Amino acid sequence: MENLALIDSFSEFKDDKLIDRVTLMAILEDVFRNALKKKYGSDDNFDIIINPDKGDMEIWQRRVIVADEDLDFDHLEITLTEARKIEPDFEIGEEVSEEVKLIDLGRRAILALRQNLISKIHEHDNTNLYKQFKDLIGDIYTAEVHHVRPRVVILVDDEGNEIILPKEKQIPSDFFRKGDNVRGIIESVELKGNKPQIIMSRTSEKFLEKLFEQEIPEVFDGLIMVKKVVRIPGEKAKVAVDSYDDRIDPVGACVGMKGSRIHGIVRELGNENIDVINYTSNIQLFITRALSPAKVSSIKINEETKRAEVFLKLEEVSKAIGRGGHNIKLAGLLTGYELDVIREGDVAGATADEDDVELTEFSDEIEDWVIEEFAKIGLDTAKSILKQDVEDLIRRTDLEEETILDVMRILKEEFDS
Repeated sequence: MENLALIDSFSEFKDDKLIDRVTLMAILEDVFRNALKKKYGSDDNFDIIINPDKGDMEIWQRRVIVADEDLDFDHLEITLTEARKIEPDFEIGEEVSEEVKLIDLGRRAILALRQNLISKIHEHDNTNLYKQFKDLIGDIYTAEVHHVRPRVVILVDDEGNEIILPKEKQIPSDFFRKGDNVRGIIESVELKGNKPQIIMSRTSEKFLEKLFEQEIPEVFDGLIMVKKVVRIPGEKAKVAVDSYDDRIDPVGACVGMKGSRIHGIVRELGNENIDVINYTSNIQLFITRALSPAKVSSIKINEETKRAEVFLKLEEVSKAIGRGGHNIKLAGLLTGYELDVIREGDVAGATADEDDVELTEFSDEIEDWVIEEFAKIGLDTAKSILKQDVEDLIRRTDLEEETILDVMRILKEEFDS
């Protein structure tokens, strides 16, 4: 009964750790065998009998009976006199089994056993946790915000497991408070010492792909396939979809009536603008679709260098490039080609209008960052800017109205002079 009471005291925390009794008893046996090796030098002549149903265990020491004067190793041998106190008819050469009471190991040994047991159970928990989340890599997971720090958000799931959402894995518009539920994908699980560190991401392309699976039944059922996803988190994404069933419109099914199906995904990603595109193996057509909403006039492809010259009308250039250059960057990533936008009529970089002037020629009057801001939306000449509406330029760039008007004044003076 002493052993049972001690084991219960050792295992009083097992319920908190959700460890089953059979596993606990196996860990106990390992712990006690290590203790026996430390005390006696070997555990070969000890039998540990475990009863997981009762949660009890017994330790028996086997020793060979020797003549009183021949005793050399008291942990392996027992004198005939001592043996006959146990059983009067014992003889030399026979084996005696005696139960070892845990309490006989001493208080310090029992405390060491307890610490070793706690360590082993933590090790067991960490191994199970590592395996559990390794299998979840790439899956969507939900956890609650426990603590918000400048560079990281600490999340806790329903089982009390800690999950880390680093700042660089958060969408720029993300703002979390303690108690908020957060969705992301399990991106990686790393062992830091003996403890697994679980990393969540909301910026991964895989997160958007999994959201499509979760929110769009045809994707979940495999009727529509997500071929490729590219993102600038929180800003813009392009998703190429396809279906083997000609009766299904993959883009229409993903977007839904008036965007009803994709709206939840957009909201989850902080109003990230998502373009859903029909995938095709025809690279010219794929590039044309990828540059939507711009209307492409023609494309010249170099398969060897993976570059494509895209010819557009002047009014389509800014649409192709997009705000901050996001549209053309994502189109390139989606198609795997480096895209060069060329205005129709341009030859080797020269403009069709010989009277036009490159914006960089005004670098002494216009700051470089302002020139770069116009270039992002495909406006790199004086006349291309003067043809624009001021309100439209305010909307498409990060420039203030006053700055735009100053630039237009400088450019107009050039042509008026």
